[in-house]
Amino acid sequence: MHGSRPDGRRGAGQVSLLAALVLLAIAALALDARGGIGLLGEQLALLRTPSFTVPDGWPQPVYDFRDNPITAAGFALGRELFYDPRLSRDGSIACASCHQQFAAFAHYDHPVSHGIGNRNGSRNAPGLYNLAWLPQLMWDGSAHNLEVQPLGPIANPVEMDARLPDLLDRLRADPHYRQRFEAAFGTPDIDSQRMLRALAQFTGTLLSADSRYDRYLRGDTDALAATEQAGLAAFRRHCSACHAEPLFSDFSYRDNGLDALPRDAGRATVTARDDDRGRFRVPSLRNIGLSPPYMHDGRFDTLAQVVDHYRSGVAASERVDPVLRGGLPISDAERSALLAFLNTLDDPAFTHDVRFADPARRR
Repeated sequence: MHGSRPDGRRGAGQVSLLAALVLLAIAALALDARGGIGLLGEQLALLRTPSFTVPDGWPQPVYDFRDNPITAAGFALGRELFYDPRLSRDGSIACASCHQQFAAFAHYDHPVSHGIGNRNGSRNAPGLYNLAWLPQLMWDGSAHNLEVQPLGPIANPVEMDARLPDLLDRLRADPHYRQRFEAAFGTPDIDSQRMLRALAQFTGTLLSADSRYDRYLRGDTDALAATEQAGLAAFRRHCSACHAEPLFSDFSYRDNGLDALPRDAGRATVTARDDDRGRFRVPSLRNIGLSPPYMHDGRFDTLAQVVDHYRSGVAASERVDPVLRGGLPISDAERSALLAFLNTLDDPAFTHDVRFADPARRR
């Protein structure tokens, strides 16, 4: 009887919602050329605003959504901003240009970020997922909060090269964005805090926790083949000191022996400490099979090259992390099993989730 009138008829709100769903279904089925029933499922999925739920067995996140509650309008605004190239100086580069959903929001097949005017950055664009758990962001930890992280690439002259006042004026001049901001925050005022909070509502909900590895941990013993289970055991012997489960990073900064003399200052860019030179944040290995190339400078094209680096390619240096000195004693059998296991960390449901896709793709 919830929401029903005493005379048994449905309330106006229920009728309106039911009518909207019926019309949505009819419209979806009518567009058979775009996928028929498949489109209906896509449109229905879009009605669900992602919520933020901590998966079982995971630690509590660092970012606190209580200060920035996720709403349907706020999430939609953040998604639109993420895919809008007008956030760059000349309207050519969006956040999504270097963070592609099919590559777990990394930049597929690009060693370093490729920004405005075909300019190349100096570091690989990392995947964007499970960001709410990161105590610092970026390879060198230069961003300390999810809400301020976009300011770096927006202002960077080889990425988006935009001045924040100009960017905000551009958004304010657009009636569509004034409506979007009003729906999300109650008034049509557009300022940097609201823009960044909307982006955080989108990027903070990019949760990846449904790989075959995750299903195996949840009790599905068939989710991993025998070789992959052997690879998990090898991973725990050789790799978990830095890539701690379940997030597959301990978020520390380490020199992993790429060069005896680091070419990039790394963490020292932030701390100005010489002993931090060449240290970078340990990246998560989730979705690693979907986001080549690898390392902070994208120097390795394959996971086999990465594993071989840790076996026999670690440069001898006092800076190298003690865990890696002399390389890791990974046998040939362990190498094969480890490579098989790493691909079980991919999460296709995440990379195909229509809620995270470019809204322009559906217009």
